[in-house]
Amino acid sequence: MINDFVFNKIKKVEGISEWRSPSNIALIKYWGKKENQIPLNSSLSITLSKCFTQTKLTYRPKINNEQDFIFLFEEAENISFEPKLSQFFKRIEKYCPYLNYLQLKIESRNSFPHSSGIASSASSYSALALCIMDIEKKINPQLDDKFFLKKASFLARLGSGSASRSVIGSFSIWGKSKHFEKSTDLFAIKYSDQIHETFSDICDTVLIVDKNKKEVSSTVGHKLMDNHPFSFNRLIQAENNMGSLKNALKNGNYDSFIELVELEALTLHAMMLTSKPYFILMKPNTLEIINLIWNYRKKNLSKVCFTLDAGANIHLLYPKREFIKIQEFIKNELSIFCDSNRFINDKIGNGPFKL
Repeated sequence: MINDFVFNKIKKVEGISEWRSPSNIALIKYWGKKENQIPLNSSLSITLSKCFTQTKLTYRPKINNEQDFIFLFEEAENISFEPKLSQFFKRIEKYCPYLNYLQLKIESRNSFPHSSGIASSASSYSALALCIMDIEKKINPQLDDKFFLKKASFLARLGSGSASRSVIGSFSIWGKSKHFEKSTDLFAIKYSDQIHETFSDICDTVLIVDKNKKEVSSTVGHKLMDNHPFSFNRLIQAENNMGSLKNALKNGNYDSFIELVELEALTLHAMMLTSKPYFILMKPNTLEIINLIWNYRKKNLSKVCFTLDAGANIHLLYPKREFIKIQEFIKNELSIFCDSNRFINDKIGNGPFKL
C-alpha cells in the first residue's frame, strides 16, 4: 500500500497554493512512535474550527543551486523551524520527487499561540501537505479527490503524526485498531461508524493556561515511551478505550464519553510523570481548573469535561446547549487561571479548505 503513494513524474511547474487547516484534539491519545512516524497505538480525534494554520506555498522551477525552501512564520524568517522542515522534505522525497526541482516559499501563520499545547504541528504540516498535493495535482490533473486527501494525510504524518488527522474533518482515526476495519498506521481515515446526534455540536473552549513554549517537546516525549515501564499496559488500555468510546459515540452515552476522555487526558500526562527522565507539562493553574470543572459538573449536573494535549492548556468540551452557562462559568471562575484571562471559543469543525 505504501508504494501507492510513490509518484515519479517530474515536471517543472509554478504557481501558488494556499490552504487553511485546523488543529485537532485527540480524545483517545497516542503516545509513542515507531520508526517512520508509525504510532504505537491508534488515536481518535475531533478537528476544530477557529484554531487553524493558514499556509501559502509559492513554487517555481529552481535556478542553479538555490536553497530548497524559504520559510516565513507570521511574516518573519524563523530558522528554528528549518531543521524539522528539512527532515520532513527528506522523508517525503521518495513520494514527491518533483519537489527537488522546485524552489518553495512557505508562508505560515497560526490563529493560536505556537508550541503551547494546542497542536500547531498538526495544523501546520497538514496545511503544507495539502499545498504540496496541489502541486502534484497540477502535474497529474487526473488525480481524484479521495486519493488527494489520502496522500495528503500520509505526507502530513511524516511531518507530525497528529497532522494526519487534521486533513480529515470532524471525527477521525489514525492508527490500526481492531475496532475500526479500515484504520491504518499510514494515514488517518474519517470516522464512518454511527455517531449519536448528541455529539454533533461539541463545543471546545481552549483555556490558555500558558502560552509559552513547552519545556519538553512532544518529539522528546514520544521517544521516552520506548523504554517506559508502563508502556505495554498503556497500549492495551488505549485499544480498549477505542472500543469503549466507539460504543459511547454510537449510543449517545455522554457520561461514558466524559469518563473516557478525561481518563485518556490524565493517562497521557501520567506517562510523562512516570517516564525516565520524568517531566511535568501541566501547571498549577491546570490543576486548579480541573478541580473547578469537576465541582461544577457535580453541582450543576453538567456534561462539561476536559481534555489535554501535550501541554498545560485545557480543552473544555461540552454540548452546544450549555454554551451560555459554560461561558458564565469560564468568565466567573476559570479565566482568572488563564494567561491574561485568555481563552478561545471553538467547536468541532469540518476540516481544511482551500483558499
